[in-house]
This record gives sequence, structure tokens and C-alpha cells, in this order.
Amino acid sequence: MSARARGGLGSNLHQFMALPALLLFGFFFILPLTRGIGLSLTDWNGISKPSFVGLQNFVDFFRDPRAVHDVATTVLFALGSAPLLNIFGLLYALVLDREFRGKGLVRAIVYLPAIISPLIMGYIWYFILQPGRGVLWRFVAAVNPGFQGGNWLGDSTGALVVLVLVNVWQYVGMTMVIYLAGLQAIPSEVVEASKIDGAGYLQSLRHVVIPLLYPSIKINVVTNIIGSLSVFDIIMALTEGGPGYATESLSIYIMRMCYGSFAGYSTAVALILFSIILAPVLVFLRLSRHAEFEA
Repeated sequence: MSARARGGLGSNLHQFMALPALLLFGFFFILPLTRGIGLSLTDWNGISKPSFVGLQNFVDFFRDPRAVHDVATTVLFALGSAPLLNIFGLLYALVLDREFRGKGLVRAIVYLPAIISPLIMGYIWYFILQPGRGVLWRFVAAVNPGFQGGNWLGDSTGALVVLVLVNVWQYVGMTMVIYLAGLQAIPSEVVEASKIDGAGYLQSLRHVVIPLLYPSIKINVVTNIIGSLSVFDIIMALTEGGPGYATESLSIYIMRMCYGSFAGYSTAVALILFSIILAPVLVFLRLSRHAEFEA
């Protein structure tokens, strides 16, 4: 083989290195997605042979008040969870990036809930919040003897608020870790230079630290949007979608339709959920690209 041929092979080698990743992407994403699109156009019950119904499943979805309600619940849950996760995750990171005694222990305590299964975490909070018997109910009653009690998970609005708070409590540690990694990647000389130029802490944070944290912000916002819109475990453990179906997310609706012998319809709903998740992620990535460039 000539030197030119060896050079050409070497320069093109990086293109072949992407081949295994492309094969895995095609096998685990493109193939199931294509299969799912096909099934969403059928009235398949999961057992018998599917029969083509066109877009009828999608029409049925938008005519179902329960499905539309579940979309609203899912979006409300994400609007509550994703911003709070990023705000508190960043605040924790800014505080825990400073030097103080016991910093490692505090970091571990904040991160600890993230390593527990969300289903188990949901059951733990279910018993904590039980009216009359739960630890939190007893604590509030002890502090405030006039406390009349209440079923926090039995009210539709209260249950959704509890679900958002439990979700934030569990995953704020994971968000914090990503922000901490971003903060520690910022050269200290850059921050010190801004202070020498007369910038205070807030000015340095706004004009130097936050712009340099855009990669971490991007990762956290995208993962939190995806996680919040596809929430399943915590709701199943805490409320099972109740009271009624007031806190039922779209993921739980898909599961119930699938096990209710509406596999074709549930596949169509899964594609709708995929679109609901993809749209805000693409919009944010588009907007953040300009923001990062301007920074």
C-alpha cells in the first residue's frame, strides 16, 4: 500500500469510528420509532393482527377530555419542576462551591435522594404524608396544636404541588452536581480579574460566571424538561394519578391504555408525548445557541 493510500485511510479513519454509534442509534431508536409510527396507525390490541385505521387514534386522542387533561397536568408538572430544579440546583452549587467545614457531608446529603429509586422515594413520601399517621402530619400537629389536619394528597391542586416538591427534592442534587462541575471548570483567574476591575459578587456572577456556565445550564435545562415531561414513577407511588385522574401524567395514561388492550392507540399517544417533549427542547437549544454565542 502506498504512503498516499495509507495517509488517505488514516485521515478517513475517524469517519468509520462513528459507525458503531450510528448502528446502535439506528437499532435502538430509528427502528423502534419506525415500528411505533406504523403501529400508531392501527387499532392493534396487543394480541391480534393489527388493522390499519389511519389517523383515527390521533383524532380520538384530541377528542378524549381525559387525555387533554393529562397533557395539561404533565405540562403544569414540568413548568413547576424544571425551573425550580435549575434555580435551587444553581443556588446549592454556588453555596457548596465555597470552602467551609463539612462541605463534603452537605454535598452528599443534598445528592443522596438522587440515588434512590423514584418509586421507592414516592412510597417513602406517601407514608410521611399520610393524614393522621404520617411523620410530617404528626410533626405539624405537635408544633401547632390547633392544626386540624388535611389530606394533602387527596386534593387535586395540593397533590400536584406535593408531587412537584418531591420531584424537586429528589433531583436537585443531580442538577447541583452538574452546576458544580461547571463552576469548577471556570478559571479562577477570570473571576479574580473581574473583581480587580471593581465588579461585586452579583456583577461577577451575572456577567462572568453565568455566561461561562451556559454549557451546564443547557445540560440541566434539557434533562430536566425531558425528565419532568416524562414523569411516571413518583406519581404512581404517591397518588396513582388521583384523586380521580387529577394528577395523572401522560406517561401513566399511555401505560393504562396499553394494558387496556389499546396498544395501537397508546403507541399514538406515546408519539404525541415524544413531540411534546421534543418541541421545547429544540426551541431551548435554538435560543441557547444564540445566547452562548453572544456570551
